[in-house]
Amino acid sequence: MSGGPRSLGDAFNLSEDYFGSGNGSDYTLDDESLLCSMQDVRTFSGLFVPIAYSLICVFGLLGNVLVVITFAFYKKAKSMTDVYLLNMAIADILFVLTLPFWAVSHATGKWVFSNAMCKLMKGIYAVNFNCGMLLLTCVSMDRYIAIVQATKSFRLRSRTLAHRRAICLVVWGASVLISSWTFMFYQKYSVQSRDVCEPHFPATADPVRWKLLMLGLQLLFGFFVPLVFMIFCYMFIIKTLVQAQNSKRHKAIRVIIAVVLVFLACQIPHNMVLLVTAVQLGRTDRECQGAKLLAYGRNVTEVLAFLHCCLNPVLYAFIGQKFRSYFLKIVKDLWCVRRKPKASGFLETTASRQNSETVDNENASSFTM
Repeated sequence: MSGGPRSLGDAFNLSEDYFGSGNGSDYTLDDESLLCSMQDVRTFSGLFVPIAYSLICVFGLLGNVLVVITFAFYKKAKSMTDVYLLNMAIADILFVLTLPFWAVSHATGKWVFSNAMCKLMKGIYAVNFNCGMLLLTCVSMDRYIAIVQATKSFRLRSRTLAHRRAICLVVWGASVLISSWTFMFYQKYSVQSRDVCEPHFPATADPVRWKLLMLGLQLLFGFFVPLVFMIFCYMFIIKTLVQAQNSKRHKAIRVIIAVVLVFLACQIPHNMVLLVTAVQLGRTDRECQGAKLLAYGRNVTEVLAFLHCCLNPVLYAFIGQKFRSYFLKIVKDLWCVRRKPKASGFLETTASRQNSETVDNENASSFTM
């Protein structure tokens, strides 16, 4: 294969997939004195990952579609947090829609689709994963402004809401920019008599350097940036709520702690695996057992990280009292549509929306706080 690995280290690391989509060609390492077969890892991946991805896809679609329906037909987005929640639901929907393709890849042990689908699916996958993480950061910042800077935030939040389309466009544009390398380098090619959808670099490029850059972007925007903002913003939010004379403050604090703990539980294991992978890039003295454990860890922790997109609707939307009431209205109206003429169902839906909108103030948010 032209542009193939030039050393044993390149052979071992050629197709490590740091978004975890494929079965990397590093599963088999052949040298005159060393043979490390990872067939058992491939067998585990072919069973565990398709089932996990399918469940995440189903529940992720269900929860996030309900969020979009709620904002589209029942609740007008009245704060930037609501706008971010809507965009996050759209990003999560697009993200989980790519998972069936990677489930098939894991189940068959190869990429069975075209080269164009490889670039498209990997690009959509990366853009929406990064966009979801950036939107979590934006939600944290908006909650900080609304609660900690409440006395001076009204004008700023009104101005921000007026420019919500431009702000969301910047977030999506940043996500595309961060993920642009996936469109450039991912392609379908043959490794050890099987087709894969993985990064393929020109012969003149340094693969280790490029992979470190990819890993750095993934770790920075997919973990460290959201983590830093969440910890900073929510620490000050908790401090403000503790000092406030509000009967609901304890519930709000519990929600914040739940949001942070779920984020950490879902994201830390996968990002620790990515850090270990980065440290071992280019090394030729990697032990077979260690490589196997890392491959198992990558499969399991990646599924845990993706589970976060199923939990987002619960944590950021349905756990809030207002959003729960809208969800119950959806269920009620769907039941009425089944049992009554469509016109009455539509009128009931419209009346429900109008009544709820008069109750909410202009800066209300579906977030519990």
